[in-house]
Amino acid sequence: MPSLSTSLTGHCATVTLNRPEVRNAFNDEVIAELTLAFTQLGQNPEVRAIVLAAEGPAFCAGADLHWMRRMADYSHAENLADAAQLAEMLRVIDTCPKPTVARIQGDVYAGGMGLVAACDMAVSVEAAAYCLSEVRLGLYPATISPYVMRAMGTRAAHRYFLTAERFDAAEALRIGFVHAVVPAGRLDEQVAEITRALVNASPNAVKECKTLLHDVAGKDIDAALIAHTVEGIAGIRASAEGREGVQSFLHKRKPNWLI
Repeated sequence: MPSLSTSLTGHCATVTLNRPEVRNAFNDEVIAELTLAFTQLGQNPEVRAIVLAAEGPAFCAGADLHWMRRMADYSHAENLADAAQLAEMLRVIDTCPKPTVARIQGDVYAGGMGLVAACDMAVSVEAAAYCLSEVRLGLYPATISPYVMRAMGTRAAHRYFLTAERFDAAEALRIGFVHAVVPAGRLDEQVAEITRALVNASPNAVKECKTLLHDVAGKDIDAALIAHTVEGIAGIRASAEGREGVQSFLHKRKPNWLI
């Protein structure tokens, strides 16, 4: 059975982790498959949104135990190469030109937190538990830290990185790690509501907006940043979809990406 599956419905793709017997923990093979899947979907003109989902009771429990046993005997050079693959997977998901939504149907631990944080949006069931468990094992969440800290904020990261405490979905929502928490029966409805909004928007505008978010986040509001945003709005106004969107609004008709 493959480690993950990919499907396309309308303009929305779904990538599903399919290793419920190991709580969807990942290893080097899963990392390579996820990297390839998000690279290909990001380049597919038919795709306007990507959902990252999982089978079974857990969304992702981090690193696979068999993989961890192999890593225990790795040299420093092998550990560097291994960590670089994980970092590249997270980078590919984070910078994917298509908007991404994590559909969290169960627990999220360790490296799984990085998967969620690398997605643009996250919807969780009420029963899901979250944990950055690395320090209990004598490790720390280095590779996932840029994404997780951005998602939950520095102050929350100080607590949950250092204590390895479990926290529930309500706390994940409070600290901003997820965007919505719903009963299990409403999970697909909530995800569909978000993806519907994404696929109805201008594909080019969404792509450029993702780039804008990365360009602006955390930057000082100085002359260079202001000039960059001025250039950005001028460029998108003159783009084909920018012109079409404004004209369709003025003439009270659907834009051509919805026809």
